[in-house]
Amino acid sequence: MSKVAPIIELHPWLAMPPGQALLEWEQGEMDRMVADVFGFHALQLGLPELDALRTNRMQHRWLALDAAYQGWVPPIVNAGGSDEGPADVSLRCDFEALPFPSQSLDLVVLPHALELAQDPHHTLREVARVLVPGGRVVIAGFNPVSLWGLRQRVGRWGNKQAMVLPQGEFIGYWRLRDWLRLLDLEVEAGHFGVYRPMLNSEAWWSRLQWLEPLGARWWPVLGAVYFLTAVKRVPGMRLMSKPRKARVPATSAPAVATNRQRRVRLDDQVE
Repeated sequence: MSKVAPIIELHPWLAMPPGQALLEWEQGEMDRMVADVFGFHALQLGLPELDALRTNRMQHRWLALDAAYQGWVPPIVNAGGSDEGPADVSLRCDFEALPFPSQSLDLVVLPHALELAQDPHHTLREVARVLVPGGRVVIAGFNPVSLWGLRQRVGRWGNKQAMVLPQGEFIGYWRLRDWLRLLDLEVEAGHFGVYRPMLNSEAWWSRLQWLEPLGARWWPVLGAVYFLTAVKRVPGMRLMSKPRKARVPATSAPAVATNRQRRVRLDDQVE
């Protein structure tokens, strides 16, 4: 998938310096997190501005968009047969009813898809359904306990244009972990990032760069964005290790039985 222009109507923050910086940071994190996930089928749900599967080497990769992206035109992709690798396929569907069989996908990536979903828990349930046992899900979400989360709450009380996501709802990090656990999705890793407040001024955004290392060290859970990686575990399934060879117990040499009573009687007769 190639990089596309932001959908300003849906994500106003993408047009501002914080939005551009956030996309750049998230792109790097996604590249690192999906690069070593192996399998055959991978799916990205929403946010085509982010090429979440570009470093993944699975043979089949899809970008799924819902009704919120009706005005988005897919970029021209490779139709196959060139040296650029397999083409990424775009499809439109409801995230609460994914058009994939159960246990058919090895990786599902949700970059801020849950915040914009009508029923985020149902969407997550669909993701758990289509994942194979041992498959992975990578989720990027906005942290309500952050400066960006504070701006989101203030925007609901007054200026809607100042909100980070006018049409969405932030989902807490620990709340999402509970949802994953209920769906037998075991959290492997989680981390936070982006500690500067959302500002319209590019100059002030650059001046506050010093907040990033400071926030990562002293208040890491207050980052504007979090990432979660979870693995699907099937109840009752246990990975079998290589069978060990049965150890043969060591045996000592058999003792030689002697008839001591017979020897004593023979000695008596000689005397």
